[in-house]
Amino acid sequence: MSAEPTTALATDVPALVAWCRGYLAELLDVPVPEIDPAADFDHLGVDSALAVSLLIEVEERYGVDIDPEALFENPTITAVADHLHERLR
Repeated sequence: MSAEPTTALATDVPALVAWCRGYLAELLDVPVPEIDPAADFDHLGVDSALAVSLLIEVEERYGVDIDPEALFENPTITAVADHLHERLR
């Protein structure tokens, strides 16, 4: 019986930013380069439904439950990645 190989997720801040950019670009149907990691979510077009989708995906992917209020305190991809990185340490 062989176990499926597991791939460790990169949890450094640049990798988290890259993942968040890609995830939101897919949800917003825009190219990744159009997603500025320093822009506020409202500037990117991220509404509450998309924000909840991001939080659910973070929990499923990284096993970290981020409170929705954290998005108001950290309203950019870079800030969320920093927050997530701290929670993963």
